[in-house]
Amino acid sequence: MKIGVADLAAADIRDLITRHQQEMYDNSPPGTSFALDLSGLERPGVTVLSLRDDGELLAVGAMRELDAQSGEVKSMRTADKALRRGAGQALLSYIEQLARERGYGKLMLETGTGDFFEPANRFYILNGFTRRGPFGGYADSEFNLFYEKVL
Repeated sequence: MKIGVADLAAADIRDLITRHQQEMYDNSPPGTSFALDLSGLERPGVTVLSLRDDGELLAVGAMRELDAQSGEVKSMRTADKALRRGAGQALLSYIEQLARERGYGKLMLETGTGDFFEPANRFYILNGFTRRGPFGGYADSEFNLFYEKVL
C-alpha cells in the first residue's frame, strides 16, 4: 500500500470524495454536516491524502491546519471494497505522523451521531481520540460529536 498526496483531478478520488460528502448530507439533518467538498479540500492549509494498492484507490483522508499547534482530520473515507482491511487505520496513522512532523500537539475532528456514524465513532475512540467540546467555529449540536487526540 502506498500513501501520498492525492491528485484531486483523478476521477476515482473525485468520485470517492463526492460519495463521502453525499453520504454525510444524507445521514445528517440540514446544517449539521461539515464535510468539505472538492473546493474546500483545495483550500490552502488542507492536505488531502490517498491510499492505493497496486494503483487501486482504497481510501482518502485529509488534514486541515487549525493553527500552528493543531490540525483537524477531515474527509476520512474508505472505499467499500477496502472496508475492514486496515486502509482507514493506515491512513489515520499516516495523518498522525504528518501532524507530528508539522509540530502539532493535537489532532481534532468532528463527526456525526446516530447509527450511520457509529463505526466512525468507535474507530476514533479505539485510536485514542477522546470526546471534547466544539472547536474551530463549530457549534454544539446533538447531531455532532467532537474529538481530540494529544500527540
